[in-house]
Amino acid sequence: MTQAHRRKPNRIPDFDYSQNYAYFLTICTSDKRCLFGCVVNSDDQVPQVQLSEAGRIADQAIRAIPTHYPTVHLENYVVMPNHIHLLLRLDNRDDQKSVSVSTVVQQFKGYITKQIGKQIWQKLYHDHVIRDANDFAVRWRYIENNPYRWLEDKYYSAE
Repeated sequence: MTQAHRRKPNRIPDFDYSQNYAYFLTICTSDKRCLFGCVVNSDDQVPQVQLSEAGRIADQAIRAIPTHYPTVHLENYVVMPNHIHLLLRLDNRDDQKSVSVSTVVQQFKGYITKQIGKQIWQKLYHDHVIRDANDFAVRWRYIENNPYRWLEDKYYSAE
């Protein structure tokens, strides 16, 4: 493989993703297909994501993450038409089995694939380790404002 064709590593080398940090994740559908619904303006002109059946399955699976993984705190999230943003915080303790971000994402994607009955996910996902309170606040606002910026979103598809 030539230098120009090498894929940029999507994880921090030698970083332990079971460490107690907050993590911002973006998980996309394959080919950015809009499977989870569409962004619509409500009566008060506030953009909202109107979830499809697949979107409702994803939403329920996200809400269930802390039930399946008690050391994972769901801080914020949004289900967009073709991607999901999650803001998770790990609180692994010595008296409980540690969980990693990749385990949570792998199980989450697998569950939804099984519920929908077909493979819908892009192979990889984007992660960002939150550095401080300001970084956390920026990611929180990004999630909150994502439906407002849908038409300018890099994942936007007119599908």
